[in-house]
Amino acid sequence: MGTLKCDLHNYDGINWTSKNGDLTSNDIVADLVICFGSKNILERTDIYSQLKNRFSCEQIAMCSTSGEIIDIQVQDDSLVAISVCFAKTKVISAEVDIRDNVNSYEAGLSLIEKLPKQNLSYIFIISDGNLVNGSELVKGLNQAVDNKILITGGLAGDGPNFKSTLVGLNNNPSEGKIIAIGFYGENLIVTHGSEGGWDEFGLQKTVTQSVQNKLFQLDGKNCLEIYKNYLGNEASNLPSSALLFPLSVILPGNTKPVVRTILGISEEEQSMTFAGDIPIGSKVKFMKANFDSLISAVSNAAQNTKIEDVGVPDFSLLISCVGRKLVLGSRIDEELEFVNESYSGKTPLIGFYSYGEISPLVNEFSCELHNQTMTITSFYEL
Repeated sequence: MGTLKCDLHNYDGINWTSKNGDLTSNDIVADLVICFGSKNILERTDIYSQLKNRFSCEQIAMCSTSGEIIDIQVQDDSLVAISVCFAKTKVISAEVDIRDNVNSYEAGLSLIEKLPKQNLSYIFIISDGNLVNGSELVKGLNQAVDNKILITGGLAGDGPNFKSTLVGLNNNPSEGKIIAIGFYGENLIVTHGSEGGWDEFGLQKTVTQSVQNKLFQLDGKNCLEIYKNYLGNEASNLPSSALLFPLSVILPGNTKPVVRTILGISEEEQSMTFAGDIPIGSKVKFMKANFDSLISAVSNAAQNTKIEDVGVPDFSLLISCVGRKLVLGSRIDEELEFVNESYSGKTPLIGFYSYGEISPLVNEFSCELHNQTMTITSFYEL
C-alpha cells in the first residue's frame, strides 16, 4: 500500500500552498492534477497557466463548484487541488462538448470512445452541471462500458445559482464540457460509497405523467398539489423549501431508490422540475431532512469504501450535493469530520459540492445519477 504519492493544495488568491507536505517544491511532478473551485475565480483568472507552471503534469482537470472540500474544511470562493503521482498506474483523459453531440446520451457514448479500452479499470467523470442532462449522460456511460467498468464522478456546480457551470481539461474551463479520466492497470483498486440519510414519509406513489426531469402527475393526480399538501406550512416557502423535501425514486427496472432534488416548480404548468429524470412508472416517496441522519450517513459511505486488512485509502474524492450544503448550513463541516474519523485521520480528502453525484448503488456496478448524497470514491494502489 501507499506506492502512490499525493498532496493537497489550497489557493489563497495569490499563492498555492501545499497541505500535506509529501510534495512541496514549486515544480511538482504528477500524473494527474484535479482542481475544484469557485466559478467566479475560474472565470476571471488564468488558472490553467498557474497549475501548468506549478505542476509538471499533462493531465490537469478542473471544474466549478458549489463549495470546495479540502481535508475537513468546506470552503467557498476558493480553489483546491490534488496532485497524484502513481507508481504503477497509467492515466489517460478525454473531453467532449455537449454542444457537439445530439444529446447527453450520445455525449456519454462518444466520450468513452475516446479512451483506450485495454487495461482500463476505472473512469472518473466531471460534467457540466447546467447544459448536460445527468440522467441521460449516465445511461450513455453505462452503455459505452457495458456496465463492466466502475464509473464515479459528479456534475459541476455554480454555488446556489444554477445558471452556468465550467469544466476544463488541459485548458481554462468553459461551459458544456464533459471530462473522462481513465485509470489503467491491475495495481489500482477503486472503491465507492454513496449515502443520503434522508427520512422517507407518506405512501409510495407511481409516476403517471412526466417528461425527462419534469414531473406532472402521481397516481393520476397533479403532483404539485400533492406535494404542497405534504409540505403543509412549508408550501408557502416554495421553491426554496423544496431542498428540505427531496423525493426517493425507484426507477423502472431498479429495486433500490435514488434521491432526486427539486430544482423548481411551475404554477402555470402545475409541474415540478428535478435535478435528474423521473420516468413514467417510477415509484416515489417524499423525504424530509433529519440532520443527525444526514451527517451520520457519510460514515456509512466512507465505511463502504474501506477494504478490510488493507488499510485506509491512499486518497479519497468526495462529491456531495449543494442541497445538503444548504440544508446543513453551519453544520456542514461535520460531514467531513465523520469521513475523516472513518479513515482514522490518515487519508487525504478533496472534493466539491455538486449539482449531481455519479456512483453505483451499494453492491451494484452500473453507475446512477444521485442528488442529496455524499458520494465517496477511494483509491488504493498496491
